[in-house]
Order: sequence, then C-alpha cells, then structure tokens
Amino acid sequence: MTGKKLQKFLFPDLNRKFLIRIIVVGISAFILFKYILIPFRIQGFSMVPTYNNGGFNFSFTLKYLLTPPKRFDVVTVRFSGTHVMLLKRIVAFEGETVEFKKGFLLINGRKIDEPYVSKRQSWDLAPRIVKKGHVYVVGDNRNVPMQTHHFGQTPINRITGVPIW
Repeated sequence: MTGKKLQKFLFPDLNRKFLIRIIVVGISAFILFKYILIPFRIQGFSMVPTYNNGGFNFSFTLKYLLTPPKRFDVVTVRFSGTHVMLLKRIVAFEGETVEFKKGFLLINGRKIDEPYVSKRQSWDLAPRIVKKGHVYVVGDNRNVPMQTHHFGQTPINRITGVPIW
C-alpha cells in the first residue's frame, strides 16, 4: 500500500456517504449486541465441564421465538434485572415431578441419563412438581454441595436465549 492510499485508508474524507455508513454500522451493531446477541462472561463453576469459569459467549435471543425450549437445552436465564444472567440446563417442564436421590436426577420417578455430568455428590432433594408456566433448571457441575448452586423452578419467560457455542 502506498503512502497516499494508507493515509486515505486511515483518515478517510468525512463526506456524507462515509458518515451515513458509520451511523448505519453503529446502529446495526447496537441493535445486534443489545437485543439479538447479548455478550456475557461466565462467572462461576455451576456448568463445569460444559462451560468453564471465565469463558465468554453470546446469548442468542431469537432461538425460542418460534419454537419452545427442549429438555436438556442449555439456556441463559435472566436472574436479576437485565444484566445478571445464569447459564443453566433445562431438565423438566410444568407438571413434571423433579427430585434428586444420591446425586441422580429423577423426573416423574424415572432416573435420567445425564452424560454431561461427570462427577456427583449425593444430592438429595424431595420430589416437587414444576409449576405452570415454569421450567426446572440446574447446572451441570454436581461435584459440589447442593447448597452452593442456584437451581430450581424459573418462569419460562425469564429464559433470554441460548449460548451460541
């Protein structure tokens, strides 16, 4: 690249076409990263080994626009306001009974195969029925005491999206 071309690339003429392009790119980026691909940093160990503490991802908010969530989907859940989100896995839907016995998840009394859980502590949780309009979410890391996890029923409308990778 010659000196003149480099200078023009680094310092373009501030004409109308260039300013309109900058404005369109700015507005598009704002809409994309504010409403469609919400960036988030993973803080905590509740989804290890699937997602590690300190990782970075985007929550794709349009995933459930036309289709409902499925069992075992990993989702972002709005925890507090719009800036605090939890990354959890959906394990049960409204009307289903959820319980943990010796670290194993049971849905409607049936033990569920969870290949994404590598180690388990003996979690014990009495059976509970998922309320109407709610899903039951839990993290993948069951190798820590149950008391250190945020999990349980959450309104389905608090699900904001899914991680893109």
